[in-house]
Amino acid sequence: MGEVITFKGSNFLRQRLILSCLSGRSVRVTEIRSGDTEPGLREYEVNLIRLLDKLTNGSRIVVSETGTSLLFQPGILVGGGGITHECCVHRGIGYYLEVLLAVGPFCKKPLQCVLKGVTNNQIDPSVDAIKAGGLPVLKKFILVDDGLELRVDRRGMPPAGGGQVTFKCPLRKLRPQQIHDAGKIKKVRGVAFALRVSPAMSNRLVDAAKGVLLKFLPDVYITTDHCKGANSGKSPGFGLCLWAETTSGVVYTSDAVSRVASPGEAPSVPESIGEQAAFRLLEEIYRGGCVDSTFQNQAAIYMALGQKDISKCTTGPLSEYTVHFLRHIKDFLGLTYKLETRQEEDEELRLGASKVDVTCIGIGYSNLGITTV
Repeated sequence: MGEVITFKGSNFLRQRLILSCLSGRSVRVTEIRSGDTEPGLREYEVNLIRLLDKLTNGSRIVVSETGTSLLFQPGILVGGGGITHECCVHRGIGYYLEVLLAVGPFCKKPLQCVLKGVTNNQIDPSVDAIKAGGLPVLKKFILVDDGLELRVDRRGMPPAGGGQVTFKCPLRKLRPQQIHDAGKIKKVRGVAFALRVSPAMSNRLVDAAKGVLLKFLPDVYITTDHCKGANSGKSPGFGLCLWAETTSGVVYTSDAVSRVASPGEAPSVPESIGEQAAFRLLEEIYRGGCVDSTFQNQAAIYMALGQKDISKCTTGPLSEYTVHFLRHIKDFLGLTYKLETRQEEDEELRLGASKVDVTCIGIGYSNLGITTV
């Protein structure tokens, strides 16, 4: 069985499970919300473990009676097609998609998975943001994107969900990358959606976002997606996903969605949601770098598992989630990254937040499904 890596507390459980599957090392997590009024694993965490169980063969999962202790012994990452998973509606499909993006390229068979649940919420990256910003990060490392697809079949908002997405990921060797040039913003695209509310909502979202963004650049194009019938999920709501593309193919994303209607609370106004998404996008552009802050951890894992060569990526300020991910990579894979604050010589490039050069040497992770000739 080998050495079991032990952690305390429920923080970053998803990171630990991803790295456990990739490294093949068992992980034990104790004291999961032991001081809480509702101790133990949450429903969405148990749901995630079930998804990993479907992706692997031979995994052993032991949860204590109270749910405050978990032992996860990973099996072989098999993947394959025909996987359908009903995600917990307390978290968005994005919560689960980030796991699939991390382990997908390393499965034994090409991954094809249908996820059902909430496509857009206030906590997790939306499926639109992952499609616009997450897939290009993977494309940079696998070079050929044949068979890489994320399709939104139906949308679903909290609390009841009802959305559905199909994710396909091919088997490819990861190539070491040197990503330095962030480029300049050339266009902004987006999608506004309105589910089980008036179609005018999506137009109001677009007008509000454009009112902010057109002050900076003229090429702003936002489509409206008014879903009808079964495609609109089970709950009413509206929202907006924006993404800005640079001259060198870097994509920054932002999301904003309406609150779940509850008695005694003022309902969300489309104008404020549209402006919120636009300002969040501008903040992401200010942070800069060659990877959106939401997908920094994704780039880090691809750099670590690539061939035994140097990979380097310039990012904006590292998010707290990414910092902990780098620490967990050291615990599971024994790999450390070199982090340097980038000194820009060009005055124009100094604008925005300070940049970080992240460098590491890949461990040469071998994928069972790719036979080397």
